[in-house]
Amino acid sequence: MITLEHVKKSFGSNHVLRDINLHVPKGESMVVIGGSGTGKSILIKSVLGLVTPDAGLITVDGQDATKGDRDAFLARFGMLFQGGALFDSLPVWQNVAFRLMRGALKRPKEEAREIAIEKLRRVGLKPDVADRYPAELSGGMQKRVGLARAIAAEPEIIFFDEPTTGLDPIMSGVINDLIREIVVEMGATTMTITHDMSSVRTIADKVAMLHGGIIQWSGPVSEMENADDPYLTQFVSGSAEGPIEAIR
Repeated sequence: MITLEHVKKSFGSNHVLRDINLHVPKGESMVVIGGSGTGKSILIKSVLGLVTPDAGLITVDGQDATKGDRDAFLARFGMLFQGGALFDSLPVWQNVAFRLMRGALKRPKEEAREIAIEKLRRVGLKPDVADRYPAELSGGMQKRVGLARAIAAEPEIIFFDEPTTGLDPIMSGVINDLIREIVVEMGATTMTITHDMSSVRTIADKVAMLHGGIIQWSGPVSEMENADDPYLTQFVSGSAEGPIEAIR
C-alpha cells in the first residue's frame, strides 16, 4: 500500500532522510521506531505530501504520492496527532466529525453527529461527552477523541504519531489495545511512529528502525527481540551503551 524507494530529504546541511527504503503491505501495521530527531515525523509528512522529498519515489497503492488530485489522495488517510490537535472552540462531536462536515465527504449535520457519537462509543466514550469541550476532558479522553476523529471517515490508511505521549502506563495500555482492535476491525493499513516499546509490541505487525537517515532494520515484530542488529538491540533494551550515542 505504501512504498518508499531511495527517499532523501535534507534541510540545509542536515541530512534527515539519507536513503529510505520501506514497504508497508496493505492491511498491515508498520511501526517506525528511532530516537528523537531521527526523522520519523518527516517520514510521515513525506508520505502525506506535507514535505517534498529531495529525491526518491513514494507511492500509495501504486500511485505517485506527489501527483494527482490532492483532496482525493488525502481523503484516504486518517491521522492521530501526537498532541491531540483538537479544536478548543468546537464541541467534541464537531471535532470528531470535522472532515464529515466539509469538502467531498460532507454529510448533513445530524448524520455527521450520529457518526461522531458512534465513533466515540467505539473508543469507549459515552454520548454525553459529545457536547463537552476538549478542555473539559482528561488527557486520556482527549486521546480517545483524537482516535475517534482519525477513524470517523473510515480511512484506508491511518497514521499514529506517538499515540501514547503524555499518558500514564495504564491509559497507554488502553489506547494501544484500542488502536489494535480498531485497526484489525477496519482492515486499515497503518503507520505508527513511537518511542513506546509497549505500543510497538501491541500495535505492530512489522517494525522498522530508523537511524542515521536509513532504515537500519525492519522485520516482523516477533523477530525484534532476537534480532542481531546492534542499533535495534540498544533501542529496544534502552541501554546507554551501544552504537547510538546518548547526549550527556
